[in-house]
Amino acid sequence: MRSTLVTFPSGRVSGRSRIAGAVPVGDRHGLVVAETPFHPLDHTWPDQPADRGMIAGLPVVDCVTGAQSSTGEVFVGGDIPVRRGAEGWEWLVLHVTESPVPVGAEVELEVDAGFRAGLSAGHTACHLAALALNAALADRWRKEPALDGLGRPDFDQAAITSSRIVPRGSVDVYRLGKSLRKKGFSAEGLDLAQVTRRVNEQLAAWVAAGAPVAIDVPGPELTARRTWRCSLPEGAASIPCGGTHVVGTAELGRVEVTLALEEAALTMRTTCVQRDAR
Repeated sequence: MRSTLVTFPSGRVSGRSRIAGAVPVGDRHGLVVAETPFHPLDHTWPDQPADRGMIAGLPVVDCVTGAQSSTGEVFVGGDIPVRRGAEGWEWLVLHVTESPVPVGAEVELEVDAGFRAGLSAGHTACHLAALALNAALADRWRKEPALDGLGRPDFDQAAITSSRIVPRGSVDVYRLGKSLRKKGFSAEGLDLAQVTRRVNEQLAAWVAAGAPVAIDVPGPELTARRTWRCSLPEGAASIPCGGTHVVGTAELGRVEVTLALEEAALTMRTTCVQRDAR
């Protein structure tokens, strides 16, 4: 099998392709096609859930990443023993179904567009919230840290431990322990109400600006190193990202965050509220 080509970075939610192979995923069937619009769960940074939808008229009950070695052995998800994109390996999108489909069959692929749209909104809002949080915490650094795409101290990249995209939102967890203090960040006396207000004010301004969002796509392969870009009033922000996104901040409606301190961790929950919501 050859590495799967993907069309989801351009926003595609349908396509037609040939079944190139199938591998066991538990007691189910991991169908591989030459080209797919499906976004699989990334095994290295599983922030955005897998797309839902249909393949060959069958429900896709899961969509995961696979890697085939030079000897033909296929590893799935967390069992993949090499780095993402390692040379000499084929990188596969596995569409998991309850029933098999013959190899060589031409099939239709249909992504659940509504579910994808919710995840795309949540993922874009997640990046914007991270940038806004960086700005809100910029005065708490005692040492010169790495900077984000807008030239502000990159708290998000320095402290994040997990990120989970949900429909029209996200949950991000940041460590505030000894390792972050050594990098020069002080969480002492952190005023969560003030930080929350700053973040939400910044998000409101960015949504109102209707800033365009784009994905840089260097190639059609699953493991191509894609980059999220957003032309904000303060400048062009960029973040490496393999997920899906909206095409402009105006699509998000109202974006709000809540912050919570739990032991030595800061949790940020981001939510997009549609304008017509009651």
